[in-house]
Amino acid sequence: MGNFQRPMPPRPAGPPGAAQRGVDRTIELKGEIHRKLLGVLNLDRVSSIPKDRIRAEIGRVVERLIEDERVPMTTAEQNRLVEEVLDEVLGLGPLETLLKDPSISDILVNRFDKVYIERGGKLQLTSIRFRDNNHLLHIIEKIVAQVGRRVDEAQPIVDARLLDGSRVNAIIPPLALDGPALSIRRFGRHVVTSEEMLQWKTISPSMLRFLAACARAKISILISGGTGSGKTTTLNALSRFIPEEERIITIEDTAELQLQQRHIVKFETRPSNLIKEGGINQRQLLRTALRMRPDRIIIGECRGAEALDMLQAMNTGVEGSLTTIHANSPRDAFSRLESMMLLADIEIPSRVLVQQMSNAIKLVLQVARLQDGSRKITTIAEVSGVEDDRVKTQDIFVFDRTGVNDSGKVQGRFKWTGYTPRLLDRFRMMGIQLPENIWQEVVDVNM
Repeated sequence: MGNFQRPMPPRPAGPPGAAQRGVDRTIELKGEIHRKLLGVLNLDRVSSIPKDRIRAEIGRVVERLIEDERVPMTTAEQNRLVEEVLDEVLGLGPLETLLKDPSISDILVNRFDKVYIERGGKLQLTSIRFRDNNHLLHIIEKIVAQVGRRVDEAQPIVDARLLDGSRVNAIIPPLALDGPALSIRRFGRHVVTSEEMLQWKTISPSMLRFLAACARAKISILISGGTGSGKTTTLNALSRFIPEEERIITIEDTAELQLQQRHIVKFETRPSNLIKEGGINQRQLLRTALRMRPDRIIIGECRGAEALDMLQAMNTGVEGSLTTIHANSPRDAFSRLESMMLLADIEIPSRVLVQQMSNAIKLVLQVARLQDGSRKITTIAEVSGVEDDRVKTQDIFVFDRTGVNDSGKVQGRFKWTGYTPRLLDRFRMMGIQLPENIWQEVVDVNM
């Protein structure tokens, strides 16, 4: 980028706070227009009304209000106001502008007047705001209603998804003290390819070839990492190497996987209703999946007692399954898995659980989001057995960090550790060949 001094933005004209008062007045105008539209249009039937008619009605209301209130506004500002009100009527209000931007990966609404986004791995405060807490709550209710769910004081936490697959989590008072809070994890239509992961230096070519061989050889893989580290993206990329003829069943709390195979059956959990009835959890769906002749089972995220059933399935013929888990290292991942298995409330000695994990899972991937916002597969480790009642792993490939450059980019290199995995025997039995130079490649990440 070079060393340069960014020019200072021009000082806004007018007295301090004038710009903010203008924003507040615009928000008030949009609220008044929306209330007047309630008397003009039947919003329950608005989806069947042509968009041009709705736009014309909004335009007339805007013109009358501007005349009545004597608000100075240019034609461009009027058109923008019409579009914003249209978003309010047909879409998700202030969020529509952010949802149309493909570069935004997360939308985080802390309260009605504090909306953050994540772009390129960095958080930024936006100028987007809602009228008040009731406005924000109304938008949340519209989101959850689209997937047949509800949010109220009796059920103040809800998970849902948008039509494009983006994952939504909302929490409202009395649990949220500053008013409703909302987070949207974007999952656009574009599925990140393995080629793009190489281009962005998320992984090295040798690591990718090795993982592709593992997927074809039906090696069960656990993907571990923190929130926003790229676990689901990595899982989607790995699924491309699963042969087309295999039958895959996916199980998720909120559907976000974007697998490219044709032979897929997708399951999604269902929360309980207000009287705690009708809920279907991942464990129940996993048992159903086992009766449907799966070649592979992919669990979007392992987070509860279903861990025990999943490992038993892997140990009884469903090889090559994949799942993700929140953990900071491969060792932590197995500790979390063991804790989840204990939630199954079955009397099984700890050493038996550890042995089951060792037998079922053969490979662990650790993914991380680094301080510069980049995402990397930092470790590929093979499960080598049990030692001192703990699952033992051996690192095969690692990302060796060496520092940070002047522009804040993390420096380092992907390299082989020198450990030869025992999985190579399985590759040979299945006729999978790896190039000899796969163990010698070193890829520097220096930008």
